Amino acid sequence: MRKTDRKRRQILDAAYRLFRDNGFEKTTMAQVATAAGGSKATVYNYFPSKEELFVECVTSLCDHYLDAAFAGLRNPRADLSAALSRLSKNTPRLTCTPEMVAARRLLISNADHSGIGSLFYGRTREYVRDLADFLRRAMDSGQLRKDDPVLAAQQLRALAEAEILERCLLDAEAMPPSSATISRTARNAVKLFFRIYAPLRHATLDQRSASGDTVPDSSG
Repeated sequence: MRKTDRKRRQILDAAYRLFRDNGFEKTTMAQVATAAGGSKATVYNYFPSKEELFVECVTSLCDHYLDAAFAGLRNPRADLSAALSRLSKNTPRLTCTPEMVAARRLLISNADHSGIGSLFYGRTREYVRDLADFLRRAMDSGQLRKDDPVLAAQQLRALAEAEILERCLLDAEAMPPSSATISRTARNAVKLFFRIYAPLRHATLDQRSASGDTVPDSSG
């Protein structure tokens, strides 16, 4: 690791501990500089404002987890069902760790300070774009119904967290969640996603079958 990278990491680690323990308002850049073993000018050289430092603290932790959760989506040959199942398992497995839940609580409690929420949202859009690009390829190849891939990406991500994230945030679920819980929520998320975005022919057959109509045998 280069010296500049090491110093930046030291600042982020020190700042995150202070933000976590003292909150955003009570943490000063001078305190961060002291805890990181440098000057306030050095901290400002890396991060122009306390808000940007705070957002970088949270996003750097998110990057560590979300890189793994979204791994494989850039591979154009990735199997659709396997990739979505893997994503739907990795998302709660990684975002429902004690560290990530603590970071999300910290972010939510300070989202209205000087555009912090908007800054963070902008930083995480890259992951949504990666997922949207993957889903767009699946739509273009006929594996999914043609629709807005960005909306589909947002919905899949929400489905992957729907059964479990709120419980973790409210301390109503043991962290990290059990493998059985993660597998169950992932199955439910992928199943519902495919019901929504199945190619139109399959969706029509599913609807007719569910309504009790006879589905013609297409085998000939």
